Amino acid sequence: MKVILANPRGFCAGVNMAIECLEEVIRIFGSNIYVYHEIVHNKHVVNRFTEQGVVFVDSVSDVPENSILVFSAHGVSPVIRQQARDRNIRTIDATCPLVTKVHTEAIKYANAGYNIILIGHEGHDEVIGTMGEAPESITLIETPEEVAALEFSEDDKLAYLTQTTLSVDEAGRVIESLTKKYPGIESPPKADICYATTNRQEAVSELAQQVDLVLVLGSQNSSNSKRLMEIGKSAKKQAYLIDGVNELLPEWLEECEAILITAGASAPEVVVQELVQHLEDHYQAEVENAVVREESVRFPLPKELRILQSK
Repeated sequence: MKVILANPRGFCAGVNMAIECLEEVIRIFGSNIYVYHEIVHNKHVVNRFTEQGVVFVDSVSDVPENSILVFSAHGVSPVIRQQARDRNIRTIDATCPLVTKVHTEAIKYANAGYNIILIGHEGHDEVIGTMGEAPESITLIETPEEVAALEFSEDDKLAYLTQTTLSVDEAGRVIESLTKKYPGIESPPKADICYATTNRQEAVSELAQQVDLVLVLGSQNSSNSKRLMEIGKSAKKQAYLIDGVNELLPEWLEECEAILITAGASAPEVVVQELVQHLEDHYQAEVENAVVREESVRFPLPKELRILQSK
């Protein structure tokens, strides 16, 4: 059996920054630390921090006054920030800078009187945070069919933004429908879908042609991980999203000569290596590293945390 390891895979710069941020908060403050939603959408990462005493909450009201509250990589709305201030909670913002970019764009377009069409998945943490920046100005859509139902006129001031973790092809189809219906619609000078999402999707698209099975390491609530699985399926391959080797089913490997393994942007490398070790031990797998694109992006820790480190 041949195993191809997709590169790039796993942690992106935003996830690395958020995890490093929370680790530093633990080191500096010790205990009484809370995180609004999951720091990143991965079960293994969340469980590791839970074991260290971190409490993940879905409401600011669950955070005691004078505690430390970290905002996750997916960002939060201004309402959440105000709720924290009202409760005298000290906050540290681990929002991915690429998500912050979309928030900034939403504010800019809203202040300029635009109706903003946000392409994304309803209920996703990132989408909730972005819509919270200008709720009266943003309309959320997900498919080309929803474009057809929009009731704006060609004379309306329109702009579109996208969730950072969408499938490039998926978003492209919606954008094509939007620009066809509204030729004058505006968009940011640089695309919102993040570099890491694009690179991981490109790697799966290219390498899936060489295998019988695509295994994506990541949690079920990880949007970018789901997109990788969908790309594998669109290549007419078996494709599964699993959290770790314990979810691997032997029947998937029957008559399987080549497997592509990748990992979503919030999945730790340790789960990849555990899966590879299992395939080497039980299926005599021969492993090949396939590099489709190099990555060197790194984001600094939040300013407030860098100040604390210097003291």
